[in-house]
Amino acid sequence: MKGSNHRKLSGRKRRMERRLRPRNYCAQSSPMLRGGTSRLEVADRIRATPFGGLAPIDGMVKKLGLPRALNDSLRLFKRHLPYWESDHVLTLAYSVMAGGSRLDDIDRLREDEAFLDLIGTDRIPDPTTVGDFLRRFQDPSSLHGLMDAINEVGRREVWSRLEKSERRVAIIDADGSIVSTSGERKRGMDVSYKGIWGYHPLLVSLANTQEPLYIVNRPASVPSHAGSASYFDRAIDLCRPQFESILLRGDTDFSLTANFDRWTKDGVRFVFGYDAHETLVALAKEVPEGAWQRLERKEREPRTGPRMRRENTKEGVVQRRGFRNIRLLLEDIAELEYQPRKCKQAYRLVVLRKTLNVEEGQEVLFQDEKYFFYITNDKSLTVEEVVRHANARCNQENLIEQLKNGIGALRVPVHDLLSNWAYMVIASLAWRLKAWFGVVQRRRADRSAILRMEFRTFLNTIVQIPSQVIRTGRRTIVRLLAWTPNARMLLVDFGRLRRATG
Repeated sequence: MKGSNHRKLSGRKRRMERRLRPRNYCAQSSPMLRGGTSRLEVADRIRATPFGGLAPIDGMVKKLGLPRALNDSLRLFKRHLPYWESDHVLTLAYSVMAGGSRLDDIDRLREDEAFLDLIGTDRIPDPTTVGDFLRRFQDPSSLHGLMDAINEVGRREVWSRLEKSERRVAIIDADGSIVSTSGERKRGMDVSYKGIWGYHPLLVSLANTQEPLYIVNRPASVPSHAGSASYFDRAIDLCRPQFESILLRGDTDFSLTANFDRWTKDGVRFVFGYDAHETLVALAKEVPEGAWQRLERKEREPRTGPRMRRENTKEGVVQRRGFRNIRLLLEDIAELEYQPRKCKQAYRLVVLRKTLNVEEGQEVLFQDEKYFFYITNDKSLTVEEVVRHANARCNQENLIEQLKNGIGALRVPVHDLLSNWAYMVIASLAWRLKAWFGVVQRRRADRSAILRMEFRTFLNTIVQIPSQVIRTGRRTIVRLLAWTPNARMLLVDFGRLRRATG
């Protein structure tokens, strides 16, 4: 059966390639989009859904035991009439995976008979019921239980499938992001230093798989690093059984010097940005010129091969109109030893010096120097690797962007801080399911492709595949009705997954 599925997909692929192959057309007398003599009919017995790609994802969820873990961890109902806690969580997560951005979008799936057959249920909660479920989270402990249940499934059943080389070091990033709201009655909201009303969630993520491990909702007035040390510690305990070592990363706000000695003693490595205050800048200026070495950044070559660099249109306009412009000339790096006041030992302080030209039009006004600092306890990294890690941390900004605007997890559809916190965690589960689906792929190229995918691409090429759903006495058959370039990734061997996870 598995070979037959692959043959059918290959046949569809060949037909599409024949249809789209380059041809030497002669001049056409009419447009290519001529229209057709189609007639609309309502099917009698055939049932289909546009979300056929959710079938293997739902199968993965069941094989991993996520529903059982959620029900064991969450005790929000005294009686289940008829829904369990996992029903609400998965309903909202599947709605987000299907492109939903509001609670009302759950109705799309609730009224899709073929989708209900696909996931093996008679009904799912309506949007109002899911909203009531979110309001049942009345204290942070219940939200920690929700995140711990999801994390435990990821650690035990998914991360163990990473190759040994991918489990040498767990890279844990942290950052905050303002989530704005125009509502005036959202309990727990506040105004940020930027004058934005809303919340300021903290995100602690695993860079290896781009998974959000902990999302912590807070008023917008709370600093981004507040309380982050305890969540770093939670992430360390979570990752340690599956990874050989731990590396923490963060910007200057997360240089929590009071924890440096403790983390170092515990064998945890870190690379953090460090504030360029006057004392450090003065130290950097005293470094002998011979101690600096040039930092050469290698440009990543496109996978399609080298390309001719196009003219910089913006740069040309700036020069023609005589705007003031700052141009990077050189980057140099050096290393110092520095002991923060809250530490009992010194750490490596890597200094990045940028030499800049300040120009007006095509005239150079003067040269300037800017200093950037990175602190680390990792003696095995070269100074170039320290800077590279600090820059790579910026990839978490892409994750935040996807959580905000890709899947809409960092939104505030409910009325108070805790229920919106619950929404953020559950909606972000959709992104984690995408990551897990990538990790369980057999081929390394498929795994990398899914982990790198933006959510919109994943939605269009993996989830939204028209499929016929046939429900028999003992099983449900989902028959793909269309071919997409990534349809092959849906044919996952979950029997192999079950054997691997016991």
